[in-house]
Amino acid sequence: MSACDCHVHVFGPRDRYPQRDSRAYTAGVAPLATLQAHANPLGITRFVIVQASVHGADNSCLVDTLDALDGNGRGVVVVDPWVITPRELDDMHSRGVRGLRINLYSDYKGGGPNPSTSAGLPQAKSNGLQASFEALADIAPEGWHVEVIAPLRVLAEAAPALAASRVPVVIDHYGLPGSDTPQSDDGRVLVDLMRLPHVWMKLSGPYRAMERPASDPLSTTPPSAWLKAFTETAPERLLWGSDWPHTPAHADSAAGDTADPFRPIDYGRMVADFLMAVSAPRRLEAILVANPARLYGFA
Repeated sequence: MSACDCHVHVFGPRDRYPQRDSRAYTAGVAPLATLQAHANPLGITRFVIVQASVHGADNSCLVDTLDALDGNGRGVVVVDPWVITPRELDDMHSRGVRGLRINLYSDYKGGGPNPSTSAGLPQAKSNGLQASFEALADIAPEGWHVEVIAPLRVLAEAAPALAASRVPVVIDHYGLPGSDTPQSDDGRVLVDLMRLPHVWMKLSGPYRAMERPASDPLSTTPPSAWLKAFTETAPERLLWGSDWPHTPAHADSAAGDTADPFRPIDYGRMVADFLMAVSAPRRLEAILVANPARLYGFA
């Protein structure tokens, strides 16, 4: 059976796949072949390509990568729900897309709304996630989900909308808890959300999950308290992701013409630390194989 890395980004040359002027960092080239060279020897042959913030709503690099994966890939795209057509969504579905992304995490230089949440989404200060989520849920095709990356505080504020969703919800990077614990007020809200049968969690990017306040910007060790809380609450709705190629911390980026270096994190170490942290073979098989096959519709 094939294991799946459920959270990666792929970057092509900028002359073919332009990056937004308002990006938080400048990505260098990180091709599919390099990812496969790291992952395939470890038994990871399926990938979920997630639209990177630097590309905004231009998903061309993502869908081209899905074509190259020939059935072993799925995609999570960024779209403008007021502009995208049913025909475009059907074409994306045929190429492997299964999710719509909301990004309320990436900081954009120059202020203004984060364009990776889609240009047309409402940006109300108090309910930006709720309004964005409802707009995308309304257009999600059958079998798709809405994926959310947002700090824990924002997730907790939007919990009623996420709990009432008619489409599956996937939360990125342990819910970006920062210094919060599962026993904090917001932490309890997130754990309660995970009890709902339509809410999934990506155990991805541990260095990013605990990044604010800063911990180890190169950490490959899952946050133990959160991993325990999620595996005890919803082991059948957990997904693992490497977050390759480990885009730079926004505070360290100049976002200029020169590519910012990716974080120097070893893929094998990321995998090994996760395997060690979970350890139970049946639980690992669920997280790496069975759960992604069910959510993303792999054979």
